[in-house]
Amino acid sequence: MSDTVESVIVAIDGPSGTGKSSTSKAVASALGLSYLDTGAQYRAITWWMITNGVDVSDATAIAAVAGKPVIESGTDPAAPAITVDGLDASGPIRTQEVTSKVSAVSAVPEVRTVITELQRSIAAAAEKGIVVEGRDIGTTVLPDADLKIFLTASPEARAARRSGEIKGSDVAATREALIRRDAADSSRKTSPLAKADDAVEVDTTDLTLQQVVECVVTLVEERRSTPKQVAT
Repeated sequence: MSDTVESVIVAIDGPSGTGKSSTSKAVASALGLSYLDTGAQYRAITWWMITNGVDVSDATAIAAVAGKPVIESGTDPAAPAITVDGLDASGPIRTQEVTSKVSAVSAVPEVRTVITELQRSIAAAAEKGIVVEGRDIGTTVLPDADLKIFLTASPEARAARRSGEIKGSDVAATREALIRRDAADSSRKTSPLAKADDAVEVDTTDLTLQQVVECVVTLVEERRSTPKQVAT
């Protein structure tokens, strides 16, 4: 990347199954940017709560220990590692138990405060720029991001994609689970899933991954070529 190319912060939000992770990693790789999966961080703290015997249905209990786990996220899009207290958590955080409990844990304000601060520090340290994906990046975590993308897709398309990722899963059951997750994420009081007012919405229902990636890369390149407005 030449010195004349500005670093750029790209926020990619949207519900589960819209292709956020695949798109974000591919865009980061294509443009030589760092990458951060914020959902993995919430999964990591949820896994820590479960393995340490914290009652994840008790918000007070969660809040009391929210600052204890040490979570470190790698930002290489080709190998986005994550550790908790020095232990590799990339596998354990993807279990069904964590998936079923992450919404409850991530809704606790103290948890969001800890993780949001971590996310902002990682983004600030990315010298060449970063693609950050999640549910509240453009609205809460990085409201001044250079480009905000909000990915959407029909519940049916999202369920089909998720079922394809998980062997033996039931598409109808997956669809219902996604709808419940949407409702939980969108209705929580602290940093709900929402599209930022200045975000570009991209409906991925009928698009291939490559088409989505090309669309976002084009948007990033257009943003880079547009001089930033300087406040007077």
